[in-house]
Amino acid sequence: MVNKVEFSAGGKPVLFYGQERRAPLVILHTVQGEGEKVYQVLSEMTQAEFSFAAIDGLNWDDEMSPWPIPPLSKNDTPCTGGADAYLDKLEDEILPGILKYLPHKPSYIALTGYSLAGLFALYAAYRADAFSRLACVSGSFWYPDFIQYVEGHIMCRKPDKLYFSLGDKESRTRNKVLKPVEDNSRYLADYYSRQGIETIFELNEGNHFYHGAERMARGIAWILEE
Repeated sequence: MVNKVEFSAGGKPVLFYGQERRAPLVILHTVQGEGEKVYQVLSEMTQAEFSFAAIDGLNWDDEMSPWPIPPLSKNDTPCTGGADAYLDKLEDEILPGILKYLPHKPSYIALTGYSLAGLFALYAAYRADAFSRLACVSGSFWYPDFIQYVEGHIMCRKPDKLYFSLGDKESRTRNKVLKPVEDNSRYLADYYSRQGIETIFELNEGNHFYHGAERMARGIAWILEE
């Protein structure tokens, strides 16, 4: 049986579907309340049992970004690099707030996200050891200096499974900052595969915004497979 609860933790609204039996816990960071759709699509896509927590209300360009960068275009806003502070809140306030709704300790915790939240999921693996599976969907791996960061640091905990995906039109842009996203995503998938991590990269049809919930659900379904 799955219990649905909506609550606040660490000042963030959380949509939670909890299994009564011991199961993995999937954490998804969302930006526009799409957690419900992702959960419904995922439930139709996999037979695996899991608990699911969608965290909303994020200051996206701050809390999901690892360090400051200037705006990508004239009308854009800068990323201000608040990921470390947010990760502290996630570990100290939000995650304990979620776990109190579970009758059993999760078999493992997966951290997942789309776009900047996909970048954050991977970055978090270098700053915390709570997450053992990751899904980075249309991850912002164009982010300046991120590849160099990965190459110069060691994960706090090597994940059991790591999923990357991207739309096939995402690198077709005139923006020089965004253009390397596919090459960088493929590089990261190969980099972690060579470390012995079960890793996959999938190229999906469309641009960054095409079938986002379905892509997110597909990535989560893959990391839930045993």
